[in-house]
Amino acid sequence: MRSTSAKPNSYVAHLSHLLARAGRHDQQAFAELHAATIVKMRKTVRALLPSSADLDDILQDGYLKIWRHAASFDPSRASPITWMCTIMRNTAIDALRTTGLPTSELDEALTIPDPADGAAADEFDYAQAEPIAREALERLPEDRRQLLALAYLEGESRTRLSERFGVPVGTIKTWLHRSLAAVRKDCLGHAHAMAA
Repeated sequence: MRSTSAKPNSYVAHLSHLLARAGRHDQQAFAELHAATIVKMRKTVRALLPSSADLDDILQDGYLKIWRHAASFDPSRASPITWMCTIMRNTAIDALRTTGLPTSELDEALTIPDPADGAAADEFDYAQAEPIAREALERLPEDRRQLLALAYLEGESRTRLSERFGVPVGTIKTWLHRSLAAVRKDCLGHAHAMAA
């Protein structure tokens, strides 16, 4: 039984540590936090949204709020994932209310399990996530690293990024999606290789 509880506890401790560092404006820690939680956050938001809603914009807004409020996270009151999911849910609900889209699937979103409960299987070893994520980010082209920082740390809109980089908004969305996917794939590949 001890071995089954070690991983969730390590997961919670690692995310709490990343949030604490992000609360001190550590951009690298926030990038690692993003890579470690994006799948869970995406599921949380997607469960709330109709297909017409812009999932990526809501995720960006939610992560910006997490970045801005990371210093207020209290691990004695909630797990990191519960705290982050609450912010994401509230961001999605606010977005739906402003657009007048239906919110009938809220109950379904609340049923997504918290990895802190020990039921979820993590895809890579969070104890080794920091150097893996740093190396993955460093392998991105400079303009893609800058794009991720502007979008997820500075909160620049897709329109503003489009103007800054001189490309259509759709291209910005594609670049963001592909850059995040590349970082995640790189992280998972390294973790699986180290576990083999």
